[in-house]
Amino acid sequence: MIETTTECLSFRELTQADLPALKLILQDEATMFAYEHAFSDEEVQAWLDKQLGNYAQFGYGLWAVISKESGELIGQCGLTPQQVRDQTVLEIGYLFRRDCWHQGHATEAARAVKQYAFDQLKAYSIIRDNNLASMNVAIRNGMQVLDRIEKHYYGMTMPHYVFGMVNPQIKES
Repeated sequence: MIETTTECLSFRELTQADLPALKLILQDEATMFAYEHAFSDEEVQAWLDKQLGNYAQFGYGLWAVISKESGELIGQCGLTPQQVRDQTVLEIGYLFRRDCWHQGHATEAARAVKQYAFDQLKAYSIIRDNNLASMNVAIRNGMQVLDRIEKHYYGMTMPHYVFGMVNPQIKES
């Protein structure tokens, strides 16, 4: 379980009680543009169930991001296992309510998760090729493009970039 906070945010595991807040995020067409559709009630529940399963199986997943100012769940950010070619990697993923965009929350949350992942694990961000805002978050988070892959969702092939980081304390020879 993540035990970190930032200046403006705190993190915790999602619970079933978070379903209404998740619907505000996952059922917003603009927020979900990279997924090509807003989620149905069933897809939101499946998303939450997947996170709960990830906590049980791996000890991590996408965590609820809580605004310290309002106490509200404003997004989610965390780690999910993803396939990149022939290996499973950890992705730093994030989704925030649209009314919380352009306030630095995604970058602040991704940095905290990156530090957690860097200290504990090795993580990546896998970002759809048309999601410039998320690419900019990854770049501001000190990550760089390492690869380009294709993922398949809803019968479509979607190009993605794999962003990663290099340990600044390890000198490459």
